[in-house]
Amino acid sequence: QVQLVESGGGLVQAGGSLRLSCAASGRTFSRYAMGWFRQAPGKEREFVASITWSGGGTAYADSVQGRFTISRDNNKNTVYLQMNSLKPEDTAVYYCGMASRAFTFSTDSSEYEYWGQGTQVTVSS
Repeated sequence: QVQLVESGGGLVQAGGSLRLSCAASGRTFSRYAMGWFRQAPGKEREFVASITWSGGGTAYADSVQGRFTISRDNNKNTVYLQMNSLKPEDTAVYYCGMASRAFTFSTDSSEYEYWGQGTQVTVSS
């Protein structure tokens, strides 16, 4: 059974930083791309960042490019999202997802099969 457990969310002032973590179990982590998505109240879930199974490739939404960094440690079965220069519009529940198929890479949430429970990020102005 695949489980994804996020941590690291919280309340931060604009301009501050947070680091999210997502620990995975139940699957061979190093075979699957991972992604971070977010959902603000009243809005659809949107792509934030994704990383290939090896960590050799990444993709970012335009809105976070240059401020957020996704990384992974395959020895710890964990993916991270370092968020710097946070803005109030970054406020959302952040979810990590694991790709449906091994050795594929996508920014489309429909290509991700497993999801964590979400962690709240709130950025005050």
